[in-house]
Amino acid sequence: MATLELSTQFGELHSGTSNDESHADSPTFDIPFIRPNPPSLRSLGPDLARIEASGVFTNYGPTNTRFERTLENDMFGGRGSCLTVCNATIGLMMAIRYVVDRAEAQRASTHRNVHGRRYALMPSFTFAAAAHAADWVGLTPLFCDIDENDWAASAAAEDSLIRQYGSEIAVIVPYATFGNNIDLRRYERIAAETGIPVVVDAAASLGSLELFGEAFGASFPFPIVFSMHATKTFSTGEGGVIYSTDRTAISDLRTMGNFGFGEPRSATMPGLNSKISEVSALLALTRLKDFDGVVGHRERLAILYRSMLPGWGFQRMNGLRCAYQFMPVLPPGMVAMPRDEIVASLKIRGIGAACYFAPHVAEQPFFRNRAVCGDLAVTERVSKSIIALPLWDGMTGEMVKIVCQTLLEICGLDASPTLVPSSLATIPSMNSALAQLDSFSDRVIPLMETAT
Repeated sequence: MATLELSTQFGELHSGTSNDESHADSPTFDIPFIRPNPPSLRSLGPDLARIEASGVFTNYGPTNTRFERTLENDMFGGRGSCLTVCNATIGLMMAIRYVVDRAEAQRASTHRNVHGRRYALMPSFTFAAAAHAADWVGLTPLFCDIDENDWAASAAAEDSLIRQYGSEIAVIVPYATFGNNIDLRRYERIAAETGIPVVVDAAASLGSLELFGEAFGASFPFPIVFSMHATKTFSTGEGGVIYSTDRTAISDLRTMGNFGFGEPRSATMPGLNSKISEVSALLALTRLKDFDGVVGHRERLAILYRSMLPGWGFQRMNGLRCAYQFMPVLPPGMVAMPRDEIVASLKIRGIGAACYFAPHVAEQPFFRNRAVCGDLAVTERVSKSIIALPLWDGMTGEMVKIVCQTLLEICGLDASPTLVPSSLATIPSMNSALAQLDSFSDRVIPLMETAT
């Protein structure tokens, strides 16, 4: 392997020989899988002092309210409401409980059968949090297969299970896989046709944009749950957000998140404590300030990965922009080395990688006897071979090049240097495409209106 040297703010990266034994004592590189980058507390001294002086540290305080309003307006265009939660798993639990209870109350009011609804339909190719949330609410996960292109729930698989289980399905919990956009209009249609409510697990999708530049879920009437965990692109340390255009639903969820307390201070609905602290809200508010730049940088890294690994399997991107958390790839068919050996070999060389999602949820011990599964052929195939490569805020294009060339060498593939831009700034992002579209619209649409 050709010698490469790179000085970065994270230290020196050097490459030497590719012999595994020479790497055993001293890894060649220092490129972790994820390097969390929440806002620096040290830079927020005056703001922290103001919180301390106010005497308000939690209970939907003023900093929390300011973050919710800013997120509603700046990211979602003022179309709906946001509610912060202590983490996305609690957010999923609350949202599932809320929509299921509301749907059952509506059926009861029309004297329809409300008994026997016990399944939460979701993909098995997801993080375990969604299945745990359903289990905590008293529902049985009903796992469906995924689409072979975008790795989200397969429409055909969902439709088949809906036909099979019908009124036994209490809620549908689609997953916006790895921050990618999914077809939310389809779920609106399903809900209208079947009466089954929807809660979207969009843990990594805060910052993703739909086809015409609208924030993912900005027009969706059911709860969408986003994560602000340290490992996510919208990194604050810990926390989550529930969003919906149904302002009544968000208001009710706010009550649920404060022990179900109504007025007077007495439980009026199911409740728990899901509130975040004012310090967490401050971190989230600060993260918003540079977030578009963060997502744009990650997007350029993702484009570079795709250009440097021709023939590898990549997730089909839907919409205009994805808030990439990492770069998931599938090795080409000619690679004989088992996936776990590839990941281990990368680690020996000092390059972090992971296997999301392997095992998929239906394979995990707790859920093997607590869930019902449809056919999971695509899920099994993707889960057995997928590799998640590093992608984080401070990562450089040169680091991506090192990761790709090292990966190709490990797999016995051609790792000759690929012509890449000298600067990530020369790689166009979807943001720039959107800006050009806006500029075109501003110039052309008025002319069209004048002509008519």
